[in-house]
Amino acid sequence: MIYRLLLAYRTLGKSFGMWIQPLFTGWMFLNLYINVTICMALDPLFFPKLRKTDVKSPIVIVGNPRSGTTFLQRFLVDNNFGAGTRLWHELVPSLTLQTLLNPFIPILEKVSPARHHSASVHKTSLVSVETDDPALFFRFFDGFFLFGFIASHAEEDLRDYFDPNKRDFSARDFAYIRQVWRRNLVSWNRDRVVSKLFSLGPRVNPFLAEFPDARLLYMLRDPLSMVPSGMSLVTGVQEQAFGFSKLPKEQQERCIERLYQGFLQIAKLFHDDWVSGKIPKENVMLVHFDRMMTDFDGLMDEILPFVGHEASDELKATIAATADKQRAFKSKHKYSLSQYGLTRERIVKDYAFFYETFGITPAELPPEAL
Repeated sequence: MIYRLLLAYRTLGKSFGMWIQPLFTGWMFLNLYINVTICMALDPLFFPKLRKTDVKSPIVIVGNPRSGTTFLQRFLVDNNFGAGTRLWHELVPSLTLQTLLNPFIPILEKVSPARHHSASVHKTSLVSVETDDPALFFRFFDGFFLFGFIASHAEEDLRDYFDPNKRDFSARDFAYIRQVWRRNLVSWNRDRVVSKLFSLGPRVNPFLAEFPDARLLYMLRDPLSMVPSGMSLVTGVQEQAFGFSKLPKEQQERCIERLYQGFLQIAKLFHDDWVSGKIPKENVMLVHFDRMMTDFDGLMDEILPFVGHEASDELKATIAATADKQRAFKSKHKYSLSQYGLTRERIVKDYAFFYETFGITPAELPPEAL
């Protein structure tokens, strides 16, 4: 962890001229780590229910950023399929520490990392249900979050360091995720988890070794929409936090290319495991983004038995109403491939494996999206 903290410090200093602020951020991170460690050890004493709580049949939504994972997770959580993880519970998973900090959440919201997200791209806050990847980032200062938001600016290309096939940190991550989820079940007073882990795609097998009864919903979206939207999400955070647009154009292009290759790698590693038969298909359901928008009720008719959830009359009515809204929805997000140095031809070629295997037809984009 010390290596990664120093790497981030050097990268932010050399890339953005930030030499002082990261020292305070690093000090806060280490203090958070120590306090969370101590208070997690105290949790069983103050919350005896935790000793009897374990994770059973978690529902986990997987897919590249901007593939529809947030919408589906929040729908399932809002309709009582299980407990999602609020962002501040990922930063502070200890039940003991949550109890102490809960009155101060409105104040902490002002310094929350969520403030760097553009609401037009991804609306979030400390109390929003979010992907569980930040829990791993704030515990180990590692993973694709670190690569995407900071290490993609390093002088050397560090993608191999974050490739789980070349540096496997799955056992560490999933053991910790279990501890976070157990506490979250106690906090929500639920008996099932509904998670989102976009970084899980390349690590499905070790995850299922830890959670063999998990049900995974893998989101599929046309890369022509998914890639520029994902780029906008990550560079938008970098802009708010560091001033991405102030960098020399060459450095911006280098970072964008690394992000592009990183997104491509996440999709390719899942794809290769899927077609090779390494992934047990009884644990995974493929969910097409376009169908979620145009046939949500029909899709939910398949998701319900897959995850083993009974549909009440109230849930059926909610699904029908949501399906109508989805069919009428018009996205306000506007991206173009050229602003990220990309072309339709390149994406279709690079993601040919994705289109062919999962039966996706590349969209015909309007001129303003090229």
